[in-house]
Amino acid sequence: MKDIRIAIIGCGNLGQAILKGLIDDHTYPSENITATKRHTEVLEPFKAEGIVVTSNNKAAVESSDLIIVALKPHDILKTLEELGPSLNPGNHKLVSLATGISMDQIEKAIGKQLPIFRAMPNTGADVKESLTCLCSQYASLEDEQLVDYFFNRIGTTITIDEDLMEAATVLGACGIAFVMRFMRAMVQGGIQIGFSAKTANEIVNQTVMGASQLLIERKEHPEFEIDKVTTPKGCTIAGLNEMEHYGFSSALIRGIVTSYEKIEK
Repeated sequence: MKDIRIAIIGCGNLGQAILKGLIDDHTYPSENITATKRHTEVLEPFKAEGIVVTSNNKAAVESSDLIIVALKPHDILKTLEELGPSLNPGNHKLVSLATGISMDQIEKAIGKQLPIFRAMPNTGADVKESLTCLCSQYASLEDEQLVDYFFNRIGTTITIDEDLMEAATVLGACGIAFVMRFMRAMVQGGIQIGFSAKTANEIVNQTVMGASQLLIERKEHPEFEIDKVTTPKGCTIAGLNEMEHYGFSSALIRGIVTSYEKIEK
């Protein structure tokens, strides 16, 4: 795997998060990674880590094996049309991070068949805690293992059907923002009941991490763990019930559905 050369085309926030995750993993040589952006100034710090930085997408593709295209949906097809002649079906594997752009659209844009993947990581990649959903076409088992390997360097991966990729965007990628907003509200509440902002942040961050780890390790439904801390006439159930009176769960569900409907339009 260490001989595989990677190009990350369009290193915005998500591309840079993946880049940082790969660098921090320390199991893959940084000099085998090329990162591109129209204005390369923001990528200058990565040069010190050995990353090749350029604004030339075509050169990056031609010198790489695994191409991760981290462009916005409105930019990706035009760029792929331009890169099509440089893609080699016998060598290249193409991974798109663009929401709402199907693998059939990608194939049409590049004008040839080669292993195509759609991936939906999240910015947790920056600290190697992304959950990346993957689907593919024309990919061999070896191709799938290769893509899994690299995305597992920045977290964990699951394989899903392509028709669930937009839903994965909302739950896994938009979900980062939803959780952050919930955490911000917890901090604000903590300040109101007496904590400093710094202490409230520390308590909330560790509490959310602990709750997540409980569910990951024990594989229980969230309500099972909730039941363990809701005693009769206790403060926890009183707080939960008050949140539900104001629509806590329904507001979150409506937000998720609204984000999904925005993609589907």
